[in-house]
Amino acid sequence: MAVAAMMAATSACAQNGYNDTRHEVAVSLGAGSNSDIINTFEAVGAAMFGITLENESFIGPISAEYFYHVKPWLGVGGIFVYGQMTQDAYFTGKSNGKDGEYKNHYFTLMPAVKFDWLRKKNFGMYSKLAFGTTMRNEKADYESPEKEGYSETTFEVNWQISLLGLEAGSERLRGFLELGTGEQGIGLIGLRYKF
Repeated sequence: MAVAAMMAATSACAQNGYNDTRHEVAVSLGAGSNSDIINTFEAVGAAMFGITLENESFIGPISAEYFYHVKPWLGVGGIFVYGQMTQDAYFTGKSNGKDGEYKNHYFTLMPAVKFDWLRKKNFGMYSKLAFGTTMRNEKADYESPEKEGYSETTFEVNWQISLLGLEAGSERLRGFLELGTGEQGIGLIGLRYKF
């Protein structure tokens, strides 16, 4: 659908003489992603079964995105997000040392739209909406040979809604800050290049 929209937009842009930057790529680092929040609830659930999960470390979400502007105020494209989480597992109490480790990798791909509702030479404000799928790979390694580790992959619906995005810099290279909710995070910061 995004490719069809871009093809239609190319024709429309050629007719209306719009010569501003049409492409943009961005990289960002966020905090408070959906996957990170879900992991917190899973740790609480594991405690109900006598498993203590501690020393959680989360890398990401790290995002890369591309948008093609079919109109000066409307971009269509996609977002890729990566995240990784590790946790130490204790089944028999901490005095005996950790019993294993859980490691999750998250790969998310989402078609997206971006609404630039303020476009100035060195400043802009926008909103963004994305909806797609996360592939989650969970791997458990246990210290004890009696308990066998496992690896499984699941697919989950995911999204990003950034209600407020602020960008500032030159006409082509800008830093940005977004506030919202989703797999990219509640808050994210990054760099964007327009061409």
